[in-house]
Amino acid sequence: MQWYLLQIIFYKLQFIISSTTNIATMQIQSPLEKFYEWSTIQPKQTFLRQPYNGEWIHYSWEKANDEVRRMANYLRSLQLPPHSKIAIISKNCAHWIMSDLAIMMAGHVSVPLYPTISADLIRYCLEHCEAKVAFIGKLDTWSKQRSGLPDSVKGISYPFWTEEGYEKWDDIIANNEPFEGNFVPDGADISTIIYTSGTTGLPKGVVHSFHTFSFAVCGALSQINDISTKDRFFSYLPLSHIAERMLVEMGALYSGGSISFAESLDLFAANLKDTKPTVFLAVPRIWTKFQMGILSKMPQSKLDILLNIPFVKNIIRKKIKEGLGLDKANYIFTGAAPLPVATMVWFDKLGIDICEAYAMTENCAYSHFTRKGHKKLGSVGTPMPSCEIRIAEDGEIQVRSEATMLEYFKEPEKTKETITEDGFLRTGDQGEIDNEDFLKITGRVKDIFKTDKGKYVAPAPIELELSKNTHIEQVCVVGMNLPQTMALVVLSADAHNIDKRTLESSLETSMQDVNQQFEKHERLKKVVIMKEEWTIENNMITPTLKVKRNILEKEKAPHYERWYKDANTIVWEN
Repeated sequence: MQWYLLQIIFYKLQFIISSTTNIATMQIQSPLEKFYEWSTIQPKQTFLRQPYNGEWIHYSWEKANDEVRRMANYLRSLQLPPHSKIAIISKNCAHWIMSDLAIMMAGHVSVPLYPTISADLIRYCLEHCEAKVAFIGKLDTWSKQRSGLPDSVKGISYPFWTEEGYEKWDDIIANNEPFEGNFVPDGADISTIIYTSGTTGLPKGVVHSFHTFSFAVCGALSQINDISTKDRFFSYLPLSHIAERMLVEMGALYSGGSISFAESLDLFAANLKDTKPTVFLAVPRIWTKFQMGILSKMPQSKLDILLNIPFVKNIIRKKIKEGLGLDKANYIFTGAAPLPVATMVWFDKLGIDICEAYAMTENCAYSHFTRKGHKKLGSVGTPMPSCEIRIAEDGEIQVRSEATMLEYFKEPEKTKETITEDGFLRTGDQGEIDNEDFLKITGRVKDIFKTDKGKYVAPAPIELELSKNTHIEQVCVVGMNLPQTMALVVLSADAHNIDKRTLESSLETSMQDVNQQFEKHERLKKVVIMKEEWTIENNMITPTLKVKRNILEKEKAPHYERWYKDANTIVWEN
C-alpha cells in the first residue's frame, strides 16, 4: 500500500511538472510509461468509448489497465520467444488499442494489418514476419479472409465481434491475473512492424522501435502543446495506418485524452457529432464528402450570399460545424494525399481551419505540417523539430530524424535503396522548399512519365488542379507514349444527379482552366469517365485510398489510343 501511495505521489508531481514544460525538452517516455501514468493519475476517467448497438460502452483508464495487464500476463504465459510478432487484424475499436498495449507489456512486437486486405496478403504478411499470435476483431468479411490465417498462428477474438474457433478475449481476461509491475521496454527494442499498403508490389514491413515512436509523438506534441487530458479524439481511419496510430492512439496516450470510435459507416456522422472531437484527422476524400453533404443541403450560390452577410455569416458557420460535429475541434488535420487548395479555401470560409500534414510510414508520420496561423496555401508546412530536409538533384525530398525506421523487415536491399548512407530517407516525392522552409510537393518521382515526344510529365499537380471540380471523386492523369495527357476520372455521387450535357460542359471547362496553367506537352487532351469506381475491393486503390497507378494503367492502357482518337473531348468508358 505504501508503494502504491508513493507511486501516485510520484505521478502527480510528474504531471504537474509536465504540464508546465515543453514536451520536446522533457525526457522521452514510452507509450507504456504514459499508460501507467494516466492509469494512476486519473483511473476513473474515460479512456476509450466503444459504440455498440447504438450505445456507448466506456472503458476507464483503470478498467483498460486491468484488461491490458491480464492479456499481457496471458501472452507471457505462452512462453513465446522474446520480441515475437503478434498481429492485429481488426477495424478500429477499444480492444485494438488494448491489445496493442498488451503486446507491448508482454515484451512482443505488434503487427497491425489493414482490416480490408485479402486472405492472400494476410498470409503473406503473417508468414513473412513469422507471427505467433493474431488478434481477430471487428471485420466485415472475415469469412473470406479467414483462410489467410496460417494454422501455426494462434487466434484470439475480441468481444462483440467474436469469431468461432479462436480463444475469446473475455475468457482469457476472466482466467488470468493482472501482470504486476510496470514493464518498460528498451528504446532500441522493436515496437511494431507496419506493412505498407503496397501501391506497387507486395507490402513491405516497416520496422519501428519504441524510441522512433516516442521521439515522433513527443516532437509532434511539442508543436501543439495546448493538448491536454480534456481532449477528445475520434478514431475511424485505419489504426493500421501510421497517421491514425500516431495522432489518435499515441496522441491520447501521451495527452491523457479519450478516444471514441465509429461504429459503422452508417453511424459515422452520428458518432462524430456525439463525440465532438477536439482533435480530428481526415483524408481528402472525406473532406470532399463533407463538402458534397453541405452543398446538397445548401447550394453554393446561396452559401456565398449568406457568408457575405456579417451577422448571418457566424450563424451559418456555427450551424455547419455543429452539423459535422466539428464545432469543438481545436486541431483539424488532413493527410495521406494532397488536399486541393480550392477545397482548403472553401472550408476556411466556413471557419474550419485545416492544417495539412506530410510524412510517411517510414518516418513514423514525422516530417512536416502546417501550424495554425502560419500557413501557405499549396504547401505542406515546415519541418518538425529536429527534422532535417534536403532536395536531391532529381528533385526528390529527403528527410532525416530520429523517427526514421530501422529497416524494412528482411529486406536489406530495399532498406539500402530507401535510406541513404548518411541516414536520409528517400521519400519518392518531388518537392520545392521556399526561403521560409515551407515545403511544396510537386509530384512522385516514379509517377513521372514521357509523352511520345520525349517530354516528361509529373501527373500529381495536374490531378490536384482537376480535382477542384466537385463532380470528380477520383482522378489519374496518364499519357505514356501519347502526344498529350489524358485524365481518367471517377465521378462523385452528386455528378450522377445532373444531366449528361451539363456534366460534360463542367468537365470540359475544368479541363480548359487546368490546361492554361501547364506547358503544352502537359495539357490534357481528353477526360475519360470510368464506368466503375476505383475501390479497395477491385484492387484499384490502397486501404489509404491512394490510386494503384500500375494496376490501373495495366488494365486501362490497351484503350488509351482509342480514347485519344475519339472525336469527343469528354469520353465515356464503355
